[in-house]
Amino acid sequence: MTPFFEALGWSEQFLAQMSDSDIETLTPVRLTEVRRNRVIGLDAQNERVDLALSGDNVATDMAVGDFVLSDGQRLVRVLSRKSVISRKAAGHTSQAQLIAANIDTLFIVTSCNADFNEARLERYVALAIEAETNPVIVMTKADMSLGDPQSYIDRAHAISDRVTALALNSKDPNDVAKLNEWCGPGQTVALVGSSGVGKSTIGRTLTGEDLLTADIREDDAKGRHTTTARSMHLMHAGGWMIDTPGMRELALHDAAAGIATLFEDITDLITECKFSDCQHKTEPGCAILAAIDAGTLSHDRLNRWQKLRDEDATNTGTIATAKERGRKFSKVKRTAFKAKRVRRGEIE
Repeated sequence: MTPFFEALGWSEQFLAQMSDSDIETLTPVRLTEVRRNRVIGLDAQNERVDLALSGDNVATDMAVGDFVLSDGQRLVRVLSRKSVISRKAAGHTSQAQLIAANIDTLFIVTSCNADFNEARLERYVALAIEAETNPVIVMTKADMSLGDPQSYIDRAHAISDRVTALALNSKDPNDVAKLNEWCGPGQTVALVGSSGVGKSTIGRTLTGEDLLTADIREDDAKGRHTTTARSMHLMHAGGWMIDTPGMRELALHDAAAGIATLFEDITDLITECKFSDCQHKTEPGCAILAAIDAGTLSHDRLNRWQKLRDEDATNTGTIATAKERGRKFSKVKRTAFKAKRVRRGEIE
């Protein structure tokens, strides 16, 4: 494979998924955009490829960052991912929404003001841990903070010992350059976080591309929605960045392991409870209640764990049920269509 494609993130993990026939007849492509009925990507020669979707391939099953195989005109197959981040789609729909695939580092962008919220950051960190990517909390507006930026760094580190945290001025290129250690050739990062905290400004500095921006309102720390589609961009340091819209909701699903790891202080305590079905409310011998009484565990942290755990379980079950319903509907539809063709004499 070409040096360009290796710098794009191609590795033996993906090559091993190709048969000899695949290697002879199909072309690997990394997706940089996903549209309604087409996908855009780059091949090993750094050529832009525009592929149609056909058969069982649908856009909702694709993510920016995916490696796929193409016959030159159509997408044939999506290769198994080394990582993927997704959420339950916003609103009342019962679908999972893919955010990015095959990323190495998740830059979770917030700011040193009222936007900093441990409960929301825990969601992103659980997502990163579940996907086995590096969670890096990037706090902007360090130059405008009314308090000590170090206090925000300490709060971020307290979320998990797996978190790397740093504060910077997103409008200072030298400050943004602190992120370059995660942005070299072969590396892929994704930017997530609220709108208006400097996410697009960081993306523009890392890539040199004029990504959309919007200022945050300092009176309530709420920003205006800017980027509306996911896309992948080459960074100055040689790696690739997947930009994402500012997400007003991050509903977790299939993230039980990530949540358990994020709250491992609580999950470790559960194993010490006297009863295996302990609800951690009034039961005797409850290690959770004992820790709260001893002051080593706060009610707030326990409540946040319970909320994320219950939300994840509900969303996971809802999406699984919807998928099964969709599979049954598709089967009925195919059977009815086949019967109709038999009646017409088109097939036997």
